[in-house]
Amino acid sequence: MVTLAQRIEALRTEANLSRPALAAALGFPKGSIEKFETGRQTPSKEQQEKLAAHFGVSLFYLRGESSDRTRQDDWMSAVGSPDEEPVFVPTPAPKPAKQPKHTEPQGPMLDALLASKPVQDLLRQIVLDTLRSPEGQELIRKALKK
Repeated sequence: MVTLAQRIEALRTEANLSRPALAAALGFPKGSIEKFETGRQTPSKEQQEKLAAHFGVSLFYLRGESSDRTRQDDWMSAVGSPDEEPVFVPTPAPKPAKQPKHTEPQGPMLDALLASKPVQDLLRQIVLDTLRSPEGQELIRKALKK
């Protein structure tokens, strides 16, 4: 697993920055980057956030907890101290695209399920029970009136 120190050094090297230049760009003390990269000092949460923002990576990536560089603002706002487990905040699922009203079931698994006799019998029984209910009888009356 990659450590925070290794990740900081790799990102700095990738950006072609010297340690003093990175420290100056972030407003950190002159020798701080060297201490972070050698593991003699751990950056504070605020310093980690500045480093992640500077390199455009997520805190999880910076800390070596993920190999995904994608910056996830929702994740960052839910993360406490570096020792805490990350808390994932669910985001609403996108609305599904409108499907045509009469589509055939797709996929071999669903086809196999619908082709089985027990499932067909169960569906038939559900439809018949629904049609026998007061709501089903009302639906039939409305359909016959048309």
